[in-house]
Amino acid sequence: MRRADRLFQIVQHLRGGRLVTAAQLAEKLEVSERTIYRDIVDLQSNGVPIDGERGVGYIMRSGFDLPPLMFTRAEIVSLVAGARFIKAWGGLAMAQAAREALVKIEAVIPEGERDRINRVEIHAPNIQMNEASRALVDHMEAAIDQRRILDIDYRDAADARTSRAIRPLSLWYWGKVWTVLAWCEKRQDFRLFRIDRIQSFTDTGRTFAAEKGKTVQDFYALMEREGHPPAFLD
Repeated sequence: MRRADRLFQIVQHLRGGRLVTAAQLAEKLEVSERTIYRDIVDLQSNGVPIDGERGVGYIMRSGFDLPPLMFTRAEIVSLVAGARFIKAWGGLAMAQAAREALVKIEAVIPEGERDRINRVEIHAPNIQMNEASRALVDHMEAAIDQRRILDIDYRDAADARTSRAIRPLSLWYWGKVWTVLAWCEKRQDFRLFRIDRIQSFTDTGRTFAAEKGKTVQDFYALMEREGHPPAFLD
């Protein structure tokens, strides 16, 4: 659990005017009592009205509520523009998540600031990418996250067909074109495959672990060290 989430949970557990011990909080949040003591001090120093002491317990005075989430104008512009881009050019699941994220952002900012979202005049119209390619972006993102080895049927720029087993590592967007950076088992090297040229794919049911020389960090180091340019399938 992230520290910010833990602090939020502590506040939630202290609501209701009941005495809660550090031991109880530590058990619920699966951390040490020492961590709870440190978190309580941090919350108190930031104005959260928590009373109590070690060995006795803690109680939060009534009437306290978390302040509304605040964003600067620049932050709202960045969030809205990014969400609109993903809605237009990301995977289908990504697009739905972007819509939901905008709804949540609008719900938590103060009412007087909500019109800022509609005033952001940055748009990303999609005039090229079809739903099949967008769905494929989602599949590749999931395979990257779960480290699944895929078999792909690929068509290169010369219209030649080839089959490869790949370890998908990351997604790159080039403006109208998505590529998946992968470790190619056949070439025993890094390759960038254009999403729109993947004809089909099969999940092999196998997963891969981070292996020295075959990670995305290794690819970045290779580019920095040798000026290795991103290469499409040869």
